[in-house]
Amino acid sequence: MTSRRGRTLLVVTAAAVLLSIGLALRPDGPSTPVASGSTVAPTATLPADAPGVIVPGRPGEPATTRPAQEVRDTSSPRYNTPDVWFVRMMIPHHQQALQMAALAPDRAASTQVKAIAARIRGAQGPEIGLLRGWFDTRGLAAEEPGHDHGGMRGMQSPEAIGQLTAARGVAFDRLFVQMMTAHHEGAVTMATELLSAGVDPQLNEFANAVATEQTVEITRLRELV
Repeated sequence: MTSRRGRTLLVVTAAAVLLSIGLALRPDGPSTPVASGSTVAPTATLPADAPGVIVPGRPGEPATTRPAQEVRDTSSPRYNTPDVWFVRMMIPHHQQALQMAALAPDRAASTQVKAIAARIRGAQGPEIGLLRGWFDTRGLAAEEPGHDHGGMRGMQSPEAIGQLTAARGVAFDRLFVQMMTAHHEGAVTMATELLSAGVDPQLNEFANAVATEQTVEITRLRELV
């Protein structure tokens, strides 16, 4: 017959085993001591019936399904330095295009030049709003103090803008086509460079649209020469 002391020992041992099993089956697992000074990312508490996550396998291996709470967020950064610089440059670049396009209704002789200027105003005005919104949602400053935008690709000098402002009729048309073609070419180059350096998907889509649309616009401008 088992002694009272033996029965007590068995009960204590069984309780300890059950407690260990219970901790191991908890969704967040057993607590693990953390060394002083180390940092551990917080783990979200998910319901027990949370769907699994499909994890791609290595080359030649099938994908696997793992509990959602075991999969950490390994997504790429939302933006990087080329993304920020692209937006900071594209805002004043678009602003100058709008400045030139705003001169056309009262100065251009060609209805085609006026039509192209109207399309530029209709497209690039709202795009400036999108670019400013990109900064606002990330808490970034749209302008960097002391930065000179005059050296950007396609940007026209104050003297050139002055000549365009003073021109009328056919002379205006000729200058407008020349200056806006160079301006668009600069924008296409900037957008193409971002496509190989930026990481923000929204900006990638925007840059692709800029490169495509302004390339088409360059063709229209050259047809007017």
